[in-house]
Amino acid sequence: MVNRLYRSNEGSYRGDGPSYSAPVEAGVEYDVEIEDIAREGDGIARIEGFVVFVPDTKVGDKIKISVDKVMRRFAIGHKV
Repeated sequence: MVNRLYRSNEGSYRGDGPSYSAPVEAGVEYDVEIEDIAREGDGIARIEGFVVFVPDTKVGDKIKISVDKVMRRFAIGHKV
């Protein structure tokens, strides 16, 4: 049996539809402040509300990062 609810919502998340694009790009550098720590221990920065995970950081760090990978709901970066 096909899950029709899933099929009807395919490709969308909270109304973001296929035209949604993240406010960050892979390979681009950003100045950020680490606001929180994720369960896995990575720092969490936000760029226009979009979450970026940054390993080896702590809350309060003001750093320059480079984005490595952009996913639908978050990105992963590293300290420059």
